[in-house]
Amino acid sequence: MAKLVECVPNFSEGNNKEVIDALGQAISRTPGCMLLDVDAGASTNRTVYTFVGSPEAIVEGALSAARVAEQLIDMSQHTGEHPRMGALDVCPFVPVMNVSMEECVTCAHVFGQRLAAELGVPVYLYGEAAREESRKALPAIRAGEYEALPEKLAKPEWAPDFGPPTFVPRWGATVTGARTFLIAYNVNLLCTKELAHRIALNLREQGRGANQPGRLKRVQGIGWYLEEENIAQVSTNLLDFETTPLHAIYEEVCRDAEALNLPVVGSQLVGLAPKKAMLDTAEFYIKKEKLFILEEEQKIRLVVSRLGLDSLSPFHPRERIIEYLVQAGEVDGGLVAKPLGAFVRAVGGRSAAPGGGSVSAAAAALGAALGCMVGLMNYGKRQFEELDPIMRKLIPPFHQAMDELVAMVDADSHAFSSYMEAMKLPKSTPEEQERRMAAMQQGLKTAVRVPCALAEKVSGLWPALKELAHHCNLACKSDIQVGAKMLEAAVFGAYFNVMINLKDITDEKFKLAMSQKVSRLLEEAKQGSALVLALLEKRGA
Repeated sequence: MAKLVECVPNFSEGNNKEVIDALGQAISRTPGCMLLDVDAGASTNRTVYTFVGSPEAIVEGALSAARVAEQLIDMSQHTGEHPRMGALDVCPFVPVMNVSMEECVTCAHVFGQRLAAELGVPVYLYGEAAREESRKALPAIRAGEYEALPEKLAKPEWAPDFGPPTFVPRWGATVTGARTFLIAYNVNLLCTKELAHRIALNLREQGRGANQPGRLKRVQGIGWYLEEENIAQVSTNLLDFETTPLHAIYEEVCRDAEALNLPVVGSQLVGLAPKKAMLDTAEFYIKKEKLFILEEEQKIRLVVSRLGLDSLSPFHPRERIIEYLVQAGEVDGGLVAKPLGAFVRAVGGRSAAPGGGSVSAAAAALGAALGCMVGLMNYGKRQFEELDPIMRKLIPPFHQAMDELVAMVDADSHAFSSYMEAMKLPKSTPEEQERRMAAMQQGLKTAVRVPCALAEKVSGLWPALKELAHHCNLACKSDIQVGAKMLEAAVFGAYFNVMINLKDITDEKFKLAMSQKVSRLLEEAKQGSALVLALLEKRGA
């Protein structure tokens, strides 16, 4: 599968549309780069660009935009609410798909070195790319901002990682690095800049200093005023949204604002967010308010409503969630994007993939879908009202498994394709033969793990399917029967795929563990299916 890196350069221009457009065009015209988002701020006088591409293409795209910035941005004339130190202020590289953090560190090093060499400007490394612990945090490097650079660059301890230790008035300095996904998230308040900043100090991890840390881990924060909107904001960077999620920021700002009798009037996502960050926040409000929501689209809508993400401008999920944008830009959506007839014909074609593994995943997804359907057919109807609490518990596992098993249709095909690609590697020398054999073994192990994961996923559905068979309206009897046999057949398929690939694997410990595991899961499937069918026959007698 293709490697995908995200780059999020922040340029110090947020008002001049011609400059903003020129920078975006430099990125989008770079082969292999897909520009996903442009977020300009007038008060901050800053524009955040988000684009993705291969590790090689992403560096070229960032350099293309930097060359334009050198011609069009003059830092000696720059003012704005956001801390900054350069025309291209910060340029992080973020792993998105099939890319390691180490590869993103390499992107930052290559970009920094080439930027310094081409433009003759000082460049610092931060985050995972930093060479010194003291330079890991962006605020530490940016302390004093552009105005402090002449004095700062004269100090040996602040010599740049690349480029000359000299002040370049038009440019300033650039910081580049590698990091996990950062979410720029602001909460709107009807108050002064000072009150917003007071709340930011309470929340951000740094707090007011070493002796007064803030309440939220992995969060940076500042308070400022947006003149164009006539509101203040607690502006935050979530450095790790799994440590401190979006809803934690919003709820904590609301808590402090209430104590100060200040109104919160929605919030704002700057740039893009990962889908998981949105869905985690949805789950928080679903649990808090005891809601029953299954569909991803509706969960996203709930988050937009609860956080007020459309308070300053319309929030279009398809334009703001990175997975949706990447998916929209893909030419080939994979097997699951094909119409049913085209998928069947692809299976029937003269190629090894898609084959039994993908068909097994499709069968499992359909089995889970039937479970979900039966649950929904028995939920929310007056004549089955007493079943509502039971169905609210049983439906979500089937709905989640349905989506995850659909994804395995392509995962299985890709797994086998990686083995086939490894077989094509050169084998002229002993070193090439060794590399080829290692790649083939790794490909076979992947081809085993995917169907085994499928069987594990199905295993978790049998308790829910049994309970569904016990409670459901018997008019849905045949649907559960078909669902049970589809799930059982899928596990049979997974078993056969695991066993045929295990025979060529040389790691005996791995072979034994996987063989025992998939055999146990097959027995569970046989018993689970038989119990469901027996229970339905007993109820229908």
